[in-house]
Amino acid sequence: MKAAEPPGGTRSLLAVARFSTAEWIADLDRAAAGDAALRRASRGVSLVVQQTVTDGPEGDAAWHVVVDDGAVSVRPGEAPEPDVTFRQSYETAAAIGRGDLSAQTAFMIGKLRVGGNVELLMTHQGTFDSVEDVFEAVRGSTEY
Repeated sequence: MKAAEPPGGTRSLLAVARFSTAEWIADLDRAAAGDAALRRASRGVSLVVQQTVTDGPEGDAAWHVVVDDGAVSVRPGEAPEPDVTFRQSYETAAAIGRGDLSAQTAFMIGKLRVGGNVELLMTHQGTFDSVEDVFEAVRGSTEY
């Protein structure tokens, strides 16, 4: 379902976007850019997290979260040099997004593959938790 854009071209975060589409990634980016608490939580942090979702309804999808000293953005495609990578099937990613499966459980049972500098991610877990909190509002209006 494609939501209509209001005048000015900015979609409401309350509009429904399909998980892992360009429209949904743009919603994540707007949510991240507009959150003052996330800007404060990410000051002094530099981290790029790559997400890759395979076997989706529209094929594979990739996006990356860039945390750069108080600025957080979400970009489509693969990052040139991600610090951490996550790879999972659409089914697993959607279950995590809906809250039916935790990322930790998915990792432990082999449905979520993690690569790169996981220690860096753990060092900045508080920032990453803040990113996830901001994305929760988008997930609530996502079509899976």
